[in-house]
Amino acid sequence: MSAKNGSIKLVAGNSNPALAQEIATALNIPLTKASVRRFADMEIFVEIQENVRGSDVFILQSTSFPTNDHLMELLIITDALRRASARRITAVIPYFGYARQDRKAGGRTPISAKLVANMITHAGADRVMTLDLHAGQIQGFFDIPTDNLYASPLMVRDIKDKFDLANVMVVSPDVGGVARARGLAKRINAPLAIVDKRRERPGESEVMNVIGDVAGYTCILIDDIVDSGGTLVNAADALLKYGAKEVSAYLTHGVLSGGAAARIANSRLKELVITDSIQPTEAVANSKNIRVLSVASLIAEAIGRTASEESVSSLFD
Repeated sequence: MSAKNGSIKLVAGNSNPALAQEIATALNIPLTKASVRRFADMEIFVEIQENVRGSDVFILQSTSFPTNDHLMELLIITDALRRASARRITAVIPYFGYARQDRKAGGRTPISAKLVANMITHAGADRVMTLDLHAGQIQGFFDIPTDNLYASPLMVRDIKDKFDLANVMVVSPDVGGVARARGLAKRINAPLAIVDKRRERPGESEVMNVIGDVAGYTCILIDDIVDSGGTLVNAADALLKYGAKEVSAYLTHGVLSGGAAARIANSRLKELVITDSIQPTEAVANSKNIRVLSVASLIAEAIGRTASEESVSSLFD
């Protein structure tokens, strides 16, 4: 495959080498040789070891844990490519860290998502491609073209393969995720319920009520990020309390920090399905009720369309 104006180059950081290789394989393009390493004091050094002059370059890098290290890798790779005369640089960020800091939550607090968008832009990126942004308005934080891909087609396909849709109810684990859950429910022609919760402090939540009659249904929780897992576990308990037959969950980004994988394993969730936008940890890989869907084919198709100046949004029509 070649770009409309120049060759395609794929450069991977250290955040998710497995996904980067899958994307390269799907595109039938080898990863560009590059060294992304640390000095003794943990400064990051990048060396692009192939000619990229005039090329359409895609950087494959999630800003996942350790978030700041992977963000700095992305910025420095971008700078190296700009100074090496790449024609166009696209930052492909399957998981966009800092996305949950998308507004002022109180007095004298930052909007860190906007700050990170500014950093990526000023480093020299010409466009951004990401997956299931936590909040749609983050696209507007960038002053360069930004494509927000959606994992829902992959999830819909998997749900249709695994469940009897006549007995499925889609559930949003909080009021803020209703639009996302409604969109997926519409795709599979399923009813919708909402878990009403109260968050007492970051990382903790208390389920208060379930809006909708879930009795007898197989409930599927839909959201974009699972971090501590507390919200999902509490939501599953509430749904089962109100008569749900069983509860599974589909979420795009498996942050799963701390003991989240163990919390999910010991919960009443039948299964948690996440994507590989964040490289799964060993605990996740060994968990009995966590399954990973690959987004490599989706991202590869979007990269191909971007390079050939074709529509990306039509992927989701």
